[in-house]
Amino acid sequence: MPRLPTEGCLLRIFIGESDRHEGAPLYEWIVREARREGLAGATVLRGIMGFGRHSRIHTSKILRLSMDMPLVIEIVDEREKLEAFLDHIDPMISEGLATLEKAEVRFYRGE
Repeated sequence: MPRLPTEGCLLRIFIGESDRHEGAPLYEWIVREARREGLAGATVLRGIMGFGRHSRIHTSKILRLSMDMPLVIEIVDEREKLEAFLDHIDPMISEGLATLEKAEVRFYRGE
């Protein structure tokens, strides 16, 4: 199993649930690309409320707006690998936000 250094990096990608890439959900494509690139792992989190650059509120309380809930994709790995991954996926993301921050990796286990 691959090891991660103690000084890792956290990539967060904020997009909408309805965002697409070649007809499929964008978040699914990003996770599959992260796996294909050999990154340590990825998790998609669905928000219950949020707004972005256009200041439109997205909430599950309003039926017509619940179709495009905010999503956050989190990926932890080495900074260099995440920066290369960002360069790869950047052209496919027309709206959203990506952040990188230091992450202290305490353990990375699995069977």
